[in-house]
Amino acid sequence: MQAELLDIRNHIAQHAPFDEMPEELLERIVSGIEVSYYRAGTQILELHQQNTQLHYIRSGAIEIFRRSGELYNRLGEGDIYGQFGLLRNQKVRFPVKAIEDCLIYKIPLETFQHLWENDENFADFVEIEDHSRLRSVISRQQKSNELMSSKVTRLISRKTVSAPTTVRLQEAARIMTDHGVSALLLMDETGESPRLKGIITDRDLRTRAVTNALPSETPISEIMSEGLITISARSYIFEAMLTMLHNNVHHLPVMEGHEVRGVIALSDIVKYESQSSLYLVSNIYHQKNVLGLKKISRDVRDSFVRMVNEDANSHMIGSAMAGIGRSFSQRLLELGEEKLGPPPVPYCYMALGSMARDEQLVVTDQDNALVLDDSFIPEEHDGYFLALAKFVSDGLAECGYTYCTGDIMATNPKWRQPLKVWKNYFTDWIDNPKAEALLNSNIFFDLDGIHGETRFAEQLKDLIATKASASQRFLTFLARNALNRTPPLGFFRTFVLEEDGKHQKTFNLKRRGTAPVSDLIRVHALACGSRSQNSFERLQDIAKTKLMLGDDAGNLRDALEFISIVRIRHQAIAIEEGREPDNNVRPEDLSPFERSHLKDAFQIVSNAQKFLRFRYNAGGATRNV
Repeated sequence: MQAELLDIRNHIAQHAPFDEMPEELLERIVSGIEVSYYRAGTQILELHQQNTQLHYIRSGAIEIFRRSGELYNRLGEGDIYGQFGLLRNQKVRFPVKAIEDCLIYKIPLETFQHLWENDENFADFVEIEDHSRLRSVISRQQKSNELMSSKVTRLISRKTVSAPTTVRLQEAARIMTDHGVSALLLMDETGESPRLKGIITDRDLRTRAVTNALPSETPISEIMSEGLITISARSYIFEAMLTMLHNNVHHLPVMEGHEVRGVIALSDIVKYESQSSLYLVSNIYHQKNVLGLKKISRDVRDSFVRMVNEDANSHMIGSAMAGIGRSFSQRLLELGEEKLGPPPVPYCYMALGSMARDEQLVVTDQDNALVLDDSFIPEEHDGYFLALAKFVSDGLAECGYTYCTGDIMATNPKWRQPLKVWKNYFTDWIDNPKAEALLNSNIFFDLDGIHGETRFAEQLKDLIATKASASQRFLTFLARNALNRTPPLGFFRTFVLEEDGKHQKTFNLKRRGTAPVSDLIRVHALACGSRSQNSFERLQDIAKTKLMLGDDAGNLRDALEFISIVRIRHQAIAIEEGREPDNNVRPEDLSPFERSHLKDAFQIVSNAQKFLRFRYNAGGATRNV
């Protein structure tokens, strides 16, 4: 191949939809290509003009307009245009004008049609809009992971073993032995049809019956677990995994309405979930001291990398990492209570931020708080809770969860207060949305009670859902605040990079990527009264309302997933190469596929921010009021 043609081929092969194209198709493109040059200000394509060529921008920038004359898009190096007209009647649907001097490669209609017929990726790319391309990418990724595509019923390998709640202890143990099961479902048979009432496991028999030397005739109802966590038969295996992680349960009844379809155990999930995050959580609760926790914390990054390499999605990875972090906190609280004695008054330990949203990764710090019972007397009780908070915070630091630089930790007396004080905090933040209140809203409005009297946290969620949705003023200022962080996408769909400092020539995929998305989703979620914390679950709640137009919630979900997974892979690669993971990415370190679809995702986020500004009348700058 001549040097000039080789240069053309190498350039095209760096950009979608040509970056995954077979060599013979690339050679076909190059052999028939036409090269044209346009000066800035030149009209390249007129509305309704006959056009029989796909245009590829080698250098320069163009603007595309709607029929009305409204600007539709700006494209630059590596982008294509003209495909929509070629797919219909070879008439220009969107006029195009050069806004910089442009070098354009033109691919003839015959070659375009051959590519469309013989390359599925090319056909998908040219047939659908940016947001639909992103949807296709996310869908293919999910289908490639068995955890994502397999229903939980696939794990049910035997008939349900159950007994009435009136059965005695010895008989329950005999039934479990005869059937070789580690869990027995207990049914309430007083109604027209049996209903699931409770469960007893091997561990329950050891810890509640044998250890306490209970008589063999003890009714099983006295030691069974009630208020069971269950899962629908329509759910996927990954949802079962996340449920087990979040609730620290080892047996999960599978329900079809009120009927029990079966029970899945931790070991059933592990057959599919080879990254062993469930085993890691189980090991956390077996550790006797902080040193033991510190030793197994080294496995967290290995678990993270394995999940990434097995194509888990960001929701699964974020939830697994949050579940692991939550388990470290819970075990430290148990160890703290063993050391300090029982708490003088009831309390709830709250996780905040990414852990509460189930969106935690390996680069994370601590965000936590204590909600104390209203009988709390500082002079009598605060010494205990300060010591407990410090024990947990220091232990988390030992396990790799760094101290919060903003001091959003229970060791700060401001964030170690009775429930009534917390209610006043949230009420004041909503009623008086000053700068500090808005900053706190971005942190404390993502909360989850993970230990102790978790009903305290549920009460705060109820208060937030009720008051925030009723305050248009608060939502307006929160929306303005959410617009302070924008995606790193420039005027010509180029990446906007840091200009100085140690992160020069990079962009931050958390600060400029996932954070702006979670910020704007939070506003919509508070507006519709959602009590969900996870961004994907919040989007499901938002989609049920009219707060967003059409399929905008779905597009935003896809954008968040793609940005998150690029960030996750960036961190996993750093760990595998022995470097400290971070959130700062250089465009040249991304594949052409990632660069192209990140631009699509950032454009969706940018459009969502424009709508946020309109929807909440948030055009002004954030200021104290």
